[in-house]
Amino acid sequence: MVCVSGQFGGQMAGPGMAGPFQGGAAHMSGPPQKKLDPDSIPSTTQVTEDDQAKRGGQVYTTNLRGQVPPLVTTDFTVQDQGNASPRFMRCTTYSFPCTADLAKQCQVPLGAIIKPFATVPKNETPLYVVNHGETGPIRCNRCKAYMCPYMQFIDGGRRYQCGFCNCVNDVPAFYFQHLDHMGRRVDLYKRPELSLGSYEFEATLDYCKNNKPASPPAYIFMIDVSYANIKSGLVRLICEELKTLLDNLPREDGAESSTVKVGFVTYNKILHFYNVKSALAQPQMMVVSDTAEMFVPLLDGFLVNFQESRAVINNLLDQIPDMFADTNESETVFAPVIQAGVEALKTAECSGKLFIFHSSIPTAEAPGKLKNRDDKKLINTEKEKTLFQPQKGVYEQLSQDCVSQGCSVDLFLFPSQYVDLATMGDVPTHTGGSIFKYSNFQVEMDGQHFLSELRKDVKKAIGFDAIMRVRTSTGFRATNFFGAIHMNNTTDVEMAAVDCDKAVTVEFKHDDKLSEETGALMQCALLYTTVSGQRRLRIHNLSLNCSAQLSELYKSCETDALINFFAKSAYRAMLNQPLKTVREILVNQTAHMLACYRKNCASPSAASQLILPDAMKVFPVYLNSLMKTGPLVGSAELSTDDRAHQRLITMAMGVEDTQLLLYPRLVPLHNMDVASDVVPAPVRCSEERLTDAGMFLLENGRSLFLWLGQACPPELVQRVFNVPSFAHVPADLVRTRTLPPSSTEDGVLHCFA
Repeated sequence: MVCVSGQFGGQMAGPGMAGPFQGGAAHMSGPPQKKLDPDSIPSTTQVTEDDQAKRGGQVYTTNLRGQVPPLVTTDFTVQDQGNASPRFMRCTTYSFPCTADLAKQCQVPLGAIIKPFATVPKNETPLYVVNHGETGPIRCNRCKAYMCPYMQFIDGGRRYQCGFCNCVNDVPAFYFQHLDHMGRRVDLYKRPELSLGSYEFEATLDYCKNNKPASPPAYIFMIDVSYANIKSGLVRLICEELKTLLDNLPREDGAESSTVKVGFVTYNKILHFYNVKSALAQPQMMVVSDTAEMFVPLLDGFLVNFQESRAVINNLLDQIPDMFADTNESETVFAPVIQAGVEALKTAECSGKLFIFHSSIPTAEAPGKLKNRDDKKLINTEKEKTLFQPQKGVYEQLSQDCVSQGCSVDLFLFPSQYVDLATMGDVPTHTGGSIFKYSNFQVEMDGQHFLSELRKDVKKAIGFDAIMRVRTSTGFRATNFFGAIHMNNTTDVEMAAVDCDKAVTVEFKHDDKLSEETGALMQCALLYTTVSGQRRLRIHNLSLNCSAQLSELYKSCETDALINFFAKSAYRAMLNQPLKTVREILVNQTAHMLACYRKNCASPSAASQLILPDAMKVFPVYLNSLMKTGPLVGSAELSTDDRAHQRLITMAMGVEDTQLLLYPRLVPLHNMDVASDVVPAPVRCSEERLTDAGMFLLENGRSLFLWLGQACPPELVQRVFNVPSFAHVPADLVRTRTLPPSSTEDGVLHCFA
């Protein structure tokens, strides 16, 4: 999209936003300012450039307890030497306060953002897989923590003391090894679980459902063939793409082909299942019109191996667009579609993922029928939160059924009007799935964007039927979890699937004193099924410092992780509290954190001077960005579905994704050297940086916007668009917006699809 002399769909901050510490400690506010100079505010782009210059291109070794990693924007290589890579785990601070009173005093949230399946770059070592045979992984008898570098071997190697609960355990005979003069096992570096922060165990039958071996998962493609999708050309586009895309189904490293099975369903207000068994000359359709009692009408031939059934599947994909070419049916069902997928996986006794391509609010008479509840009059009232609360009942039960079966749901939405995304997105959100939204979809304009996201989604690394437990050493524990997850109790995080993009944010609280000597330990254990049907345990370990000095805590903070935590906390709270209250809590807690630093850690200074800890100096800018995001801005100009969409996708984001979403990159393309491929460094993301003679690219990880100034040089326009001047830029690429008057001078620009 090209924006001409305009702002990128963002909302300018309201009065008082520029001074987010008002209402905090009174001594932090100075004389009233008519205008806040943006250059007086710490620069986010400068912070990222400085960290890249200082730590970029280096090898980051994880051998030290409590060391703060490079920023997520920095390019670095990780060498695992006993603690998990920051690609897998990042913390809000790497030095926990020793007592609950200290934690309460500073109000810095204690949290970890865990991305269990984070992508490991090719120049880093992939996770080792450990097999202990029929005995399975070795665990502490008391707290059930898995063998890791924090276990201390004693008594000549015959016993070990658990680093988490201090219980002394016997070492199994097959696992015994002598100790060296330092008290370390002589095979320390030959065993990944004793020397690395992250690794995997092969799980035994005890870790499988009903003590039965797991099966490879299945991918079911469920296509809405109602009038809108046929007319737009979407159905034909999907069918053409699937003929080649299915060659790229995920597979184990080194495997010649994928073991993932595939199935196909089309639907409007009734469902059509297809038999694509390899022995058939033609695919066979079976129709289920009673959506109130959903069942799968065929057992054999629905879920098949793509390579074996390629000819029949391609035949089907060729036929589907023509089969429904003359349809006039505009009503659709939705909940029965998900239920059909769950039943199919249940029958096949496997886990899997549903890819649902849908375009409208489900109004057909069936379970899960929805009605339009988008009432703009509720905005900025006590009842605004109801717009984002999913409808209970059918969809709540569906989420539980999906998680129980290991059925994840990815929803591709192509709406032209309100669809109640808060409800339709509830099942994907609780099953480790993703939501993609393409409003007013046009094949010519949006087709490539959609296809690129579909390709990435199908190919991405993923695990199924997952359960995650976060264990900690004595003195603190995990108390709160945010993410694309489901929880039946307070400790087990259940995910029908977990892929390389999904993160779980965990909050910790004290239940006793922590020791500066022993520090704080945490272990994330994820039990899951691989794409080849193996049951495995993925383990990530991290050790943090503990301190009785608040200065150590502030020195070890990580702003990017903190803002991830604040965003998810706020987006959860907005379901139960008025937005005004949520915004006040954000501002007050930030003011309290910084006032505590000023009072206890900083040198005396003038009351009018804003004092910020070095590690958090851009936190106020990030908070200001968060306050301007769609979900937290009560504005009738933003659609309820767009606001709900951003709220839902952010809840599952990792640190690098929220960093870019909240502070987009603004690249001055007019400064680019055409002779080289070097992209100019981003500038501060403020409207003051935009110039009439400039061309800027704005990117937030979800959308790309090109901003052209009215006086953009003709030669630059010629190079980019191959037209002689600004006036000749194709009209179908341009969406003109005028910069609104701003009530704050540090206007962080935001872009939304």
